[in-house]
Amino acid sequence: MLFSKSINKYYLKFAHLFIIGVIALLVVDLAQLEVPIIIGQLVDDLEAFRAGVYTRDEALALVNEIVMTLVIISALIVGGRFVWRIGIMGASRRIAFELRNDMFEHSLKLSNRFYSERKVGGLMALFINDIEAIRRALGPGLIMFVDMIFLGGLVFWRMYRIDARMTMILVLPLFLIAIAGIILGNKMRMRFRDAQKAFEDLSDNVQESLSGITVIKAFVKEQQEIKHFLKANKNAKDKNIRFVRMQMALQVVVRAIVSLVFVLIIAYGTNLVQVTAGTADPFSIGDLVAFLSYFGMLIWPMMAISMIINVRSRGRASIQRIEDILNETVDIVDENTVNVENIKGDIAFNNLYFRYPDAEPDDHVLKDISFEINAGEMVGILGRTGSGKTSIVDLLLRLYNLEPNQLKIDGIDIMRLPFKQVRENIGYVPQDGFLFSDTIKNNIALGVEDERADLDRIEEVAKLSDVHDNIVQFKQGYNTVIGERGVTLSGGQKQRVSIARALAKNPPILIMDDSVSAVDTSTEEKILKNLKKIRQGKTTIMIAHRISTVKNADKIVVIDEGEVLDVGTHDELEKRCEFYRDLVERQQLEDEVEVA
Repeated sequence: MLFSKSINKYYLKFAHLFIIGVIALLVVDLAQLEVPIIIGQLVDDLEAFRAGVYTRDEALALVNEIVMTLVIISALIVGGRFVWRIGIMGASRRIAFELRNDMFEHSLKLSNRFYSERKVGGLMALFINDIEAIRRALGPGLIMFVDMIFLGGLVFWRMYRIDARMTMILVLPLFLIAIAGIILGNKMRMRFRDAQKAFEDLSDNVQESLSGITVIKAFVKEQQEIKHFLKANKNAKDKNIRFVRMQMALQVVVRAIVSLVFVLIIAYGTNLVQVTAGTADPFSIGDLVAFLSYFGMLIWPMMAISMIINVRSRGRASIQRIEDILNETVDIVDENTVNVENIKGDIAFNNLYFRYPDAEPDDHVLKDISFEINAGEMVGILGRTGSGKTSIVDLLLRLYNLEPNQLKIDGIDIMRLPFKQVRENIGYVPQDGFLFSDTIKNNIALGVEDERADLDRIEEVAKLSDVHDNIVQFKQGYNTVIGERGVTLSGGQKQRVSIARALAKNPPILIMDDSVSAVDTSTEEKILKNLKKIRQGKTTIMIAHRISTVKNADKIVVIDEGEVLDVGTHDELEKRCEFYRDLVERQQLEDEVEVA
């Protein structure tokens, strides 16, 4: 069994299954205890028949009675095993299911900071390997523990009743097995933790290589990646072999001791049968058979000692790794919130300073940011790469915490608005146009309720984002399943599907983070024209580095190195903002070069 704050709550929830399973397991163990006595009695009866004590008919009657008894016991054992498997194994799988759900739910609450520090492959190892190790400790581990204590204790008592002297031979071996388990148990746990870490690194390597397969091929780095994989794979193999060696060492010690005791019992028991023959209290052949049968039954509880140490060591190592995730602090929480029925879309930045949680105290990516966006305005935020544009988006989505009153929506501090409500009222089109491995229809309908996700609405927003004609050319149309991260689509198609996804939500605030950078200027003009038309009265923010994207906006915020340089219309900025004017001239020259 495992005990930790992440596991303990499930014991009460599934207590009925554990109790039913343990009771059934005890019934099976009790039934098994009768088999050696019955077999021993059968041997003695047959020996008595051979000696002429019983007639043939009497012997057949005794044999039939014993066989029927064994049939009943066998039926009881089969039924009991069926029940304890449903109870104990079923409970362990339900706990694994619940724990995996808790991990995933908690993972969704963690901030971007956490995911910038942890790799996807490593997290996947926790959801698969570590959960399985915990399940084995809770299910098979409990079965082995009950058998070791209950079955092992009763078998030992039955053997003691048959012959106390011969039973005492087992005390020392059991003590040696316990000592070996204690010594090797801690080492096994440490080695299993190392093996899991190596598997995590291997998963990271595979996930990263497969995600970047296009880049690897483009730069002809297949052989280099193979070398990296072989190194990670060899490390995982070596760490697992170290663990298995320790595991096998414990099993070999246990098996060697058991085999030695078995030889001693046969030698001592055979001698005892001969010595006590004809005495008032003889040790019969049936007693020896029963004793050997009990010892055979005792081998499993004895072996279970090493196996319990094995699965428990794995489980403890895994629960520690999982609790590292479950104990991770949720940064984004609601405190003293104010619920607003309808968000209009007024946005105000007031002397905002921001640095990422893992940055140095003075390393601000945004410095003294102040500007306002009125509800219904289309506003462009323009700046060079790394100027802080995407950081503004992250703050509007409440992906990070801020000091009070630095950012307000509809006059209310964003830190007092429930983050779920904020995100529900914002449509977001990210730079990379991330898509899920699902149908195009389901990707577009991601942010809307099912009843609003009809095909007519989906086609409408697809036309507005100028991607409808591309979609209908696919064999399955809107039911086409795109690959992981939308790999089936081109860069421009992914961006336009992402735009359609945000438009389907019809939010009061729409944020487009450099979302038309992968489309040509003609398509860009169509999309922007459609946005101007359908977004009347709703706030639209367009992050861009291209002038053409924002020049027709109601106002443009020029940002560089985390600071606002100027705010105004395209014409106003051309007249008074040297930085903006320089960008315009540079992009005009680039356009002329492309045309030439």
